[in-house]
Amino acid sequence: MTRIVVLGGCGGIGSVAAATLAVSDDVDELVLADVRADVVAAAAAGYRRPGVTGVAADATDSASVAAVLEGADLVVNCIGPFYRFGAPLLAAAISAGVTYVDVCDDLDATRAQLELDGMAKAAGVCALIGMGNSPGFANVLVRYAADHLLDAVESVDIMHIHGGEPTEGPAVIKHRIHAMTNDVPLFIDGEFRTVRMLEPDGQAFVVDTDFRDVGTYPVYPYPHPETITLPRYLPGLRRATNLGVVFPLSYFDMTMDMVRLGAAGTEPVTVDGAEVVPLEFTVSHILAQRQRLLDEAGITGAAGCLKIVVSGTRNDAPGNHTVVFSLSSGTMGAGEGTGIPAGLGALMLLAGHGRTPGVHPPEAIVDPLVMLGLANDVLPLLALGATDGDPDGGPDGGHVGAASAGMVEVPIHIAHHLPDGTVDELSLGLG
Repeated sequence: MTRIVVLGGCGGIGSVAAATLAVSDDVDELVLADVRADVVAAAAAGYRRPGVTGVAADATDSASVAAVLEGADLVVNCIGPFYRFGAPLLAAAISAGVTYVDVCDDLDATRAQLELDGMAKAAGVCALIGMGNSPGFANVLVRYAADHLLDAVESVDIMHIHGGEPTEGPAVIKHRIHAMTNDVPLFIDGEFRTVRMLEPDGQAFVVDTDFRDVGTYPVYPYPHPETITLPRYLPGLRRATNLGVVFPLSYFDMTMDMVRLGAAGTEPVTVDGAEVVPLEFTVSHILAQRQRLLDEAGITGAAGCLKIVVSGTRNDAPGNHTVVFSLSSGTMGAGEGTGIPAGLGALMLLAGHGRTPGVHPPEAIVDPLVMLGLANDVLPLLALGATDGDPDGGPDGGHVGAASAGMVEVPIHIAHHLPDGTVDELSLGLG
């Protein structure tokens, strides 16, 4: 009997990861774990297959986490913010001897997780970290280019946008603020350079980007971990950047403005005799204004795009070759874009593909053809409902049921720009 636990299984990302797992015959028991007992029970009851249960679990309580991991074969961690929960929950999985997958997109958390590599190897545990959208599918597509399209990869620019999800939770906003207030490492000319998103050195990298199915938007330096992991696994790489934004811009701009005002501190301040934590006030204010800003911008649904520009050389055709991947949707946002890859990564490890002891980013152990082939098999089985886009479980408790009817299509468009200026459209070549 195969038992998989999804931590944060009632949030917008965790629910999609769980739905992806639920369509597999290889999963006998699927456990949704969430701090809200009433919500998790209702979510489990909404699935259209046997073997799905809900368990109340508190990520801040080590005993609670240990209890839910007992007897599990694999755990998918979708609890954010990862700068708080990433390393502790990975350590708990290693201690429990449980194969681990997460969607960690915080740089500092990734560094802390990579430091647990020795512990994981000693325990014989495989941990696949950052298996979401960016990081995650971004890393996999870069490896696809390196393995199948180019003989040498010299530069990688990863750009991402999403917005319009029905709701967002506090963890999403805190992650976004964390990105705006911390160092962003960029790999430029073979060396690491540190910038800040809102400072002049970071603003120098802001560029307008045309996103397929979404539109043209400015993207900003993000402290996502691809910039520190890709140089480890791609010899000859000279450049790696990660840039992102959220739409509508008025929503993203409000967050930047609050940070610039200094309203993102974590130390309490006294206001009219009451203690207030600026960060908590800012998060509440942004969430309270979100629907108004969506309405004013005419945004009525979720959309997103992951764009990856990989440049390098080919031995059979001298000169610079650039491959542009666009993984886009006009109907799906962060929940699906992150949760589906996490579920696929878990199914891949469950089948034994790439399951090597240690802590690994996606490009280290994920075979692109295996994952993309798995996606071809799994996506037609998914019927996705509304999600809240919140990686730690949003207030609406939305869940996703799996059914044989319905289909999710996540198109990957590939354009190969040749040295002579011509552009070829490519297929994935999954055989």
